[in-house]
Amino acid sequence: MALRLAPNLLRSLRLTSVRAMSQVGGFGEGAGKGGGAGGSIRDAGGSFGKMEAAHEEEYFRKLREKQLKEMRKFVSEETGYHHDEINRLEEAIKRHKKRLAELRKDDSDSD
Repeated sequence: MALRLAPNLLRSLRLTSVRAMSQVGGFGEGAGKGGGAGGSIRDAGGSFGKMEAAHEEEYFRKLREKQLKEMRKFVSEETGYHHDEINRLEEAIKRHKKRLAELRKDDSDSD
């Protein structure tokens, strides 16, 4: 299940990054001036449009931070899981080698 979450996190991060880089001109300066058609307040421009643009940018910045935090947690958990698997498999190898040595010793004793 955790492996299925990674592509979704990466996709949403990529979309957020593209959105942030697509602005031309000043934020909230009205339609056709880089502010885009983001609603009646942003269309009008002025200080309310700039304030709305600032709120929108803050939202996306917080969203990006949350996504990065979740991705770091996911990678940390995955890394821990793989370290545990490595340790478990190394122990199994030791057990099997020990058992193989015992079998070889029993085989040589019976000759």
